[in-house]
Amino acid sequence: MYAQADGPTLGTQKSESGIRHSFLVTGSITAIIGEDNRVQWQVPGRSRDGFVLPNGNVLVSIENSAREYTRDGELVFQYKLDPVNKELGTVVRLQGGNTMVVERGAKPRILEITPAGEIAVDVPLQPDTNNAHMQTRMARKLPNGDYLVPHLLGFAVKQYDPQGNVKRTIKTDLAELGGRAEENWPFTAILLKSNNILVNLTHGNKTVEFDPTGKVVWRVDNSHVAGRFDDPCGAQRLGNGNTVICSYHQQAPDKPRAFEITREKQVVWEFLSPSVSLHEIHVLTTNGKSIIASSRK
Repeated sequence: MYAQADGPTLGTQKSESGIRHSFLVTGSITAIIGEDNRVQWQVPGRSRDGFVLPNGNVLVSIENSAREYTRDGELVFQYKLDPVNKELGTVVRLQGGNTMVVERGAKPRILEITPAGEIAVDVPLQPDTNNAHMQTRMARKLPNGDYLVPHLLGFAVKQYDPQGNVKRTIKTDLAELGGRAEENWPFTAILLKSNNILVNLTHGNKTVEFDPTGKVVWRVDNSHVAGRFDDPCGAQRLGNGNTVICSYHQQAPDKPRAFEITREKQVVWEFLSPSVSLHEIHVLTTNGKSIIASSRK
């Protein structure tokens, strides 16, 4: 565990306009990186999803469990994957205090876990494969109580009601996106303030915004950003309308592990670190100002 003044420097941030972010990273490491590039907080282990909570604690999906840590590294909440399943991916703290997780495996499902560790909600999912790892990615709960769930091999983001019925399907294998040949596997399903949905398409190397009917209204790919996409996983829409994208499999030393683009598809910020693979990101501050409340991830 590190205090800000003591933590090692990790990576570099580049921005011609002087943008500096602090952010939580999940992936090959689980850490908070400050605007000065120093590690402010870290716990051991690879992780998938994660958020910094309003109380400052950190909620992460790590080693097939959902865990909440204090900034001192104390574990204050944990839910472990049911042995019937293979993987635990999504982790989100809901407004009422429950924690939402998604399990993949023989019994794919969304769970809402009480602070006491009891299962309060159990929603069966309908993936398009028995391959546990490829069933789902980062699901999110909607204000109306439904859920948005990305299904990779289904090339679809599905909206489920609390009983597990599919109410809407947004397809990612559209011809205008290159069809299934481009492996447009959805990773995120982020509901925006406009009610559009922001979806990173992993092997398709693109980020797409769909309207509520599934129509493409905005997209960006490597033709716009000089090859910065390489398996885009996590994303975050900032309050200023810019989008931060993780490039999980990026190996090129001159390419970022995460980058920020404007609506006009201009890259305005990059994070470069040859030792880190970013699965998800939660941008916390920009030039000293908190942006958590104004952003979506």
